[in-house]
Amino acid sequence: MLPIGVFLFLCEKIYVMRTRYIFITGGVISGLGKGIVTSSIGKMLQFRGFKVTACKIDPYINYDAGTLRPTEHGEVWVTEDGGEIDQDLGHYERFLDINIPKSHNITTGQVFYEVIKREREGKYLGQTVQPIPHVTDEIKRRIRRIAKESKADFVLVEIGGTVGDYENVLFLEAARQMRLEKEEVLYVHVAYLPIPKSLGEMKTKAVQHSVRELGRFGIQPDFIIGRASMPLDDVRKRKIALFCNVKEEDVISDPDIENIYKLPLIFEEERFGDKILSKFGLPPIKPRNEEWRRFIEKVESLKETVKIGIVGKYFDIGEFKLPDSYISVIEATKHAAWSSNRKPIIKWIDSKDFEEKRENLSILDEMDGIIVPGGFGKAGIEGKIAAIKYVREKKIPFLGLCLGLQLAVIEFARNVCGLKNANSSEFDPDTPHPVIDLLPEQKEVLKKSRYGATMRLGGQRVKIKPGTLAHRLYKKTEVIERFRHRYEINPKYVHLLESYGFVFSGMTPDEKIMQIGELPSHPFFIGSQFHPEFTSRVLKPNPLFKGFIEASIERNRKVRKGRR
Repeated sequence: MLPIGVFLFLCEKIYVMRTRYIFITGGVISGLGKGIVTSSIGKMLQFRGFKVTACKIDPYINYDAGTLRPTEHGEVWVTEDGGEIDQDLGHYERFLDINIPKSHNITTGQVFYEVIKREREGKYLGQTVQPIPHVTDEIKRRIRRIAKESKADFVLVEIGGTVGDYENVLFLEAARQMRLEKEEVLYVHVAYLPIPKSLGEMKTKAVQHSVRELGRFGIQPDFIIGRASMPLDDVRKRKIALFCNVKEEDVISDPDIENIYKLPLIFEEERFGDKILSKFGLPPIKPRNEEWRRFIEKVESLKETVKIGIVGKYFDIGEFKLPDSYISVIEATKHAAWSSNRKPIIKWIDSKDFEEKRENLSILDEMDGIIVPGGFGKAGIEGKIAAIKYVREKKIPFLGLCLGLQLAVIEFARNVCGLKNANSSEFDPDTPHPVIDLLPEQKEVLKKSRYGATMRLGGQRVKIKPGTLAHRLYKKTEVIERFRHRYEINPKYVHLLESYGFVFSGMTPDEKIMQIGELPSHPFFIGSQFHPEFTSRVLKPNPLFKGFIEASIERNRKVRKGRR
């Protein structure tokens, strides 16, 4: 017979291991940073030793994000197992330093598709198939499957959009039902508090209406996160607590901050982590966040800078700019710069500006390094090629990502190898020199108009050639990186390109697909067919970005020395 103390200890451990769910909803406006809030909550729980995972619910009818334009819905994140996902999963992975599978993204399209398929297969035994219970049951099944497969102590569920949207009603209903079904559930609501210039006062009415709308679906938030340009004062907290039926200490401030990775520490100042545990009936646990705190203190103390230009084409949305199109590139650049004790200054450069006026290329001289990221379609391509030629000849550090590598090959073929009108068959099907062409298996896919989840996707092995820049950066002869492409360096031109000095330093293990290219004659000129930004982490920058930043810092030193 077990001693009573041991028995109680085992009971407590069993209790602690039961999966708990935290639903994060948003109100008033979209784009509040629910993904950062979700990631920060997860980080606080990790600080306390819990196993955490996260999932994102996207209410759009698309099956996944694969066919969405970046200017439509931000960057498409690629998971290790080949999912094309909402960009918030990137935040989860960067904060939590875990790989999250594609099943952790739930869309209306996936849910409806499964329900209709089951109905056609007779799985509902003649029932009238309805939104409730059949659609909500499918949503709950997917959330619970995530808990079972991940074996996590906590599953964070971010519901996209804002409360009151038609499209997320069934997801809110599923969240409500899970508490009714005796699951251990908390609801966190993130809402915006505007400060109208004409008044100069932070207003709470929008939050009140948002919480009231949430209440119409039977959900009373346990915590309200006040998202604003500045911290919430006690007056605002008391007012929100009174009108939204929460305790004042459960109104948490989420102000604008320069470094998003500081948010877990800001939440800790309000004891948010322990408050979450308390609501679940768990005792407080001292967070072990010393490494994270030292990292934030280091970043805030940085004085020296490195100036990086991103030559892209997905910036325009009407009269506004949309940096979310390249959010992972931006974050990977920050990780590498901080690791090298530099504060990054990132400059958005629209490649279309170079097509209109080539003299605009002189702006690249002001940069310490240039990144040309991925993309699709013909718009802005010649401007990117012009930029690559400029940095190659001017010896400015260059990092090409996916399309960036392909365009570097096109530029080299035209201007060094003498292949006039060399191009990608994506942009010019009639080019006499298709140095970039479709992967063989992709030709059949496109003939059938199958665009969703049909590219070469996810984690793939990359064989690295010893003695190259890539090998010096990775310090390995094989790595796994994430891909998302249909086109490749045409194998027919590889020998010619290499005979003029272009080195393919990374390839598939069978050496059929070229995956990294570089110029040994240049201080730092490298491109990858994969997306290294997807494997960069806050405290572990990707080696290609790390090497690029170090080369950019070296250029900065030389330029400053030359000016003296």
